[in-house]
Amino acid sequence: MNPQSQKATSEANRMHDLKIPLLQTSQNATLREIKFRIQDITCASCVNSIESVVGNLDGVNCVMVSAIDGKATIKYMPELISAKKIKESVEEAGFRVHELSEQDISVCKVRIKGMACTSCSESVERALQMVDGVKKAAVGLALGEAKVHFDPNFTDVKKIIEVIEDAGFGVDLISSGTDVNKVHLRLEGLDSPDDVNVVMSSLELAEGVNHVEMDLTERKVTITYDPDVTGPRSLIQCIQAAAHGPSGYHATLYSHSRQRETRSMDEIHMYRDQFLFSCLFSVPVFLFAMVLPMLPPYGNWLNYKIHSMLTIGMFLRWILSTPVQFIVGKRFYVGSYHALRRRSANMDVLVALGTNAAYFYSIYILIKALTSVTFQGQDFFETSSMLISFILLGKYLEVVAKGKTSDALAKLTQLVPDKVCLLALDAEGNVISETEVDTQLIQRNDVIKIVPGAKIPVDGIVIKGQSYVNESMITGEATPIDKSPGDKVIGGTVNENGCLVVKATHVGAETALSQIVQLVEAAQLAKAPIQKLADHISKFFVPIVVVAAFITWLGWFIPGEAGIYPKYWIPKAMDAFELALQFAISVLVVACPCALGLATPTAVMVASGIGASQGVLIKGGDALEKAHKVKVVVFDKTGTLTIGKPEVVSAVLFSEFLMEELCDMAIAVEASSEHPIAKAVVVYAKRQRQQFGSSAEQVFDVKDFEVHVGAGVSGKVGVRTVLVGNKRLMHSRSVPISGEVERYVSENEVLARTCVLVSIDGKIAGAFSVTDPVKPGAKRVISFLHTMGILSIMVTGDNRATATAIADEVGIDKVFAETDPLGKADKVKDLQMKGMVVAMVGDGINDSPALVAADVGMAIGAGTDVALEAADIVLVKSSLEDVITAIDLSRRTMSRIRLNYIWALGYNILGMPIAAGILYPFTGIRLPPWLAGACMAASSLSVVCSSLLLQLYKKPLHTASA
Repeated sequence: MNPQSQKATSEANRMHDLKIPLLQTSQNATLREIKFRIQDITCASCVNSIESVVGNLDGVNCVMVSAIDGKATIKYMPELISAKKIKESVEEAGFRVHELSEQDISVCKVRIKGMACTSCSESVERALQMVDGVKKAAVGLALGEAKVHFDPNFTDVKKIIEVIEDAGFGVDLISSGTDVNKVHLRLEGLDSPDDVNVVMSSLELAEGVNHVEMDLTERKVTITYDPDVTGPRSLIQCIQAAAHGPSGYHATLYSHSRQRETRSMDEIHMYRDQFLFSCLFSVPVFLFAMVLPMLPPYGNWLNYKIHSMLTIGMFLRWILSTPVQFIVGKRFYVGSYHALRRRSANMDVLVALGTNAAYFYSIYILIKALTSVTFQGQDFFETSSMLISFILLGKYLEVVAKGKTSDALAKLTQLVPDKVCLLALDAEGNVISETEVDTQLIQRNDVIKIVPGAKIPVDGIVIKGQSYVNESMITGEATPIDKSPGDKVIGGTVNENGCLVVKATHVGAETALSQIVQLVEAAQLAKAPIQKLADHISKFFVPIVVVAAFITWLGWFIPGEAGIYPKYWIPKAMDAFELALQFAISVLVVACPCALGLATPTAVMVASGIGASQGVLIKGGDALEKAHKVKVVVFDKTGTLTIGKPEVVSAVLFSEFLMEELCDMAIAVEASSEHPIAKAVVVYAKRQRQQFGSSAEQVFDVKDFEVHVGAGVSGKVGVRTVLVGNKRLMHSRSVPISGEVERYVSENEVLARTCVLVSIDGKIAGAFSVTDPVKPGAKRVISFLHTMGILSIMVTGDNRATATAIADEVGIDKVFAETDPLGKADKVKDLQMKGMVVAMVGDGINDSPALVAADVGMAIGAGTDVALEAADIVLVKSSLEDVITAIDLSRRTMSRIRLNYIWALGYNILGMPIAAGILYPFTGIRLPPWLAGACMAASSLSVVCSSLLLQLYKKPLHTASA
């Protein structure tokens, strides 16, 4: 093709290009890498065969196979070929393929519409788990969401959405992958492919940008970036600076629909509108069938015959009930179809069976009346229309109540202010300008001003000013905390009185508030083990109800036809068949699988939200359930029972060495240690050196530095060998301990102080006495645990005398001292072997093995990241009182879940026999189908409202002490 033809073709396809291939970038940008381990490779010929087979596949860019270890690395374009197809091609060539360890696992979260009961959520979960590449799928019924972990080499978000839709449910994408360090921007001013290329190039070349994706259908660009280098505000400026010519480019933050709150309101409005539309027809049907005929002469006109035995009343009931049955009730048909297609049954199946039985039997009556001059029969049009109306009313009330189960979480998400005052500083730190910007545009290291009464938008450090900050909304601590330069502040908290200048350290999804919200959302998706009971029952529930309804119909129809029960039991204008049909329909619609499915997740949602608002983060239903069984709480000492900031209270010499010399040796060796006691020794020794006129900054070089776990440290300072640690370290290195030293150590240990001995060249030179004050309230917490029937144990690496003194002070039942990190985990396992459910409370890296080993690991919020990651429950404000809160909240929640099951199961056990007419022979009381539908709706509502009562939860220790 010549250049002129190319130009003409390009011009002709301009509009088409704008819609579809505008976002095309170089092929390398879409390449993906997969790694396999291939067996049966014996020589270079095998390697060539594999590389030839795979290399010839359309979409494969590069193939590298190692004959030594059998590893294959393949780069391909996912738009043209899948990793599954590549794997199958290798297997067809005669080689066995094994996946390497999971490399690139992605996560997406979706909103699922139309789930009514546990059967629905189980169906979605099964469908997702059958998708090739899906590693884990968690579906939350009460939350109406699913979180899917998948290998992007085998599947993608589009496929996951298709699978959920094929299962018969609506689905909206909430998030794809991690939202940390990712920003979505809406673009304006891009009118041609050149504009798109300019913006893409500018962003890809911008410093700190890792990945750029553009979606022109929504005029949106998604950018993944390094927060240490750039941020949303800089990226917007980059886009605007890329403009050339008279027209400019504009970028603004892309606002997703108001997330869960908006979706919840949409669902509420949908059910409300459907209910009102249904009432528009069903109320007149009810009046024509149940009210006017009982008010002669006002209802006489309804008996006027149109043709044969067809009356005006019957004709109007048919006309009015048909829209309710097929327009409003369409959702039940659709839900039934999809449920039966996936070989399961849910509430929609029961409702569809009941309403169809009533409606089509009424159609039969109508046809008979139209074609006969002697036929007399009773239609049930009011049954089907009123039944649908009452079920919709119940669903409306249920979704309103369910929306309140996440109120605590919604309040957390609303804590961050929309706008913030951004400061521009000169080189000397003086304020040049103040600008009001969107909070989402704040970047790391930005300096912001927080006026009195304003909410703090991000996590940061105070660099100027002094004030009190109310952190109760994050930590549950009601007392305002004093903040001055150098102190950390948390996003979402409130500045009380002074003006603060804060430097942002964590923004967006990195803030403590965002992580709390993410953690609680994950907990609400996770199923508690007790949920398995409902899942198991739900598999058989609907089939059993259908069988029960059929038996009910037979049980009333056959005896009625045979004359076994008196004829006067059959109401006027009915026969035995119609009476039996009414009882069968009532049985169908009175049973409610929804209530069972909601019993556990609604309680878990409320409890996890309430826990988060009070400073107790529970990482899922499993932890929430196990905590109520705890019989033993194992405490670490330093930083858990004690404040965790050791201080040296005295120092003493035991030899000819000078105090200055002792301090120099201690500083030199301890400066390389991260242990809190080591830091306390260094601070004290430097202070002592200043008193002698020495430079506090001078530190001697140390050689052969070594950490002795649970004992201390050692090293060479110049020509001298220095040991700093406890008696165990001295004994292990054969350093003699005199009686004087022993007495000093014993006297301090009785006072709950730790003695740090310093040995120089094999001789004890002196010692430092270190104390770590017990946390206020620790004794009260241990005492309260005893009243709850829970045993308390301390496991620490400190010496026995000091540990025993602390234990006696707070009332600990049993002490295990001088224990290393693995030893702590072993003690936990020993207790578990005795049949005890153990909770471990700790704060440090050395507590992580024990936190993982325990049935319930509780990490102090001020502890290390490793400890927080290993724990099942995080105590945000580092208060021991929250150990009691976590256990008590678990107990209350499990009691509420059991009560919910009693409501749900008890209701079905009592309701179905009554609906089947067990009381009718004795009392004349029967449950009409429309009333049975109202009762079914009430059962779900009662369970949700029961869970909502958990919102009244109060901390037990505060209550006890009040």
